[in-house]
Amino acid sequence: MWTKSHSIVTKEVTKEQMWKLFADVNNWHTWDKGIEFAKIDGKFEKGNHFLLRPKGGTNVKVELLETIENNRFLDVTKFPLAQMYDNHLFEETSNGLKITNTITMKGLLGFLWVKIVAQKIADALPTDMQEQIEAASKL
Repeated sequence: MWTKSHSIVTKEVTKEQMWKLFADVNNWHTWDKGIEFAKIDGKFEKGNHFLLRPKGGTNVKVELLETIENNRFLDVTKFPLAQMYDNHLFEETSNGLKITNTITMKGLLGFLWVKIVAQKIADALPTDMQEQIEAASKL
């Protein structure tokens, strides 16, 4: 198993703003420069899934495993002989909102998918999370 995590503490946004940003999957392309589109039918809730196309990539199905409004959500993307879990956590602290994003790769070929996909996502977390905060602050 491979895991990378990044946290930011900010007073620029609330957990409600962050939740609103992520729950509006069909508009992710307006703030996420790394994707062509993301599309969900129905609600942003456990058991549902959405399609996402990374720039220059192919469509990826992402399943929502857990959604706790204004608190956290966990999703999984399945690859041949591996699964990538993406956990987003929003915690109120005395210093502001603590936002944590953790990427975990499991499975027999997890090491391969880390090299192909997950490491790039993990390396981009600090920048991506700052862009998410900026986008959410406008909601």
